[in-house]
Amino acid sequence: MHIREAAVEDIPELMRVRWAVRENRLSHPARVPPEMVHDYIIHRGRGWVCEHEGRVAGFSIADQETASIWALFIDPPYEGQGIAQALLAQATAWLFAGGASRIVLSTAPGTRAERFYARAGWERTGLTSDGEMGFALDVPSSRSA
Repeated sequence: MHIREAAVEDIPELMRVRWAVRENRLSHPARVPPEMVHDYIIHRGRGWVCEHEGRVAGFSIADQETASIWALFIDPPYEGQGIAQALLAQATAWLFAGGASRIVLSTAPGTRAERFYARAGWERTGLTSDGEMGFALDVPSSRSA
């Protein structure tokens, strides 16, 4: 497995993974067109892909404008292999390095994704106006030796 920054050429594979997920499926795929993904990885933030044998196994996208995780999706055959943790670490490190003091995200309540973020140390902030569970992660505090 190899993690690298996402490129415009990856968008068809990102869309394939996004449509393949078992949870947090898009009820209307047209709500997230390739042009929107392009905007997020080129203008608003940055994305990363995890590749396995030339195929995208998962991806994450961080939105610098809102200090948020806009996307984190794993192709179902690659679930449970630590890819989500690695991609989330890339995205949060990049946002914190860019000056974010708090990163937010939301996901459907009662899902594996909700449990994943809670186990990863994210704080539940309550339901959002659209019924998703909100989460926040504060910048790690410096520890003196």
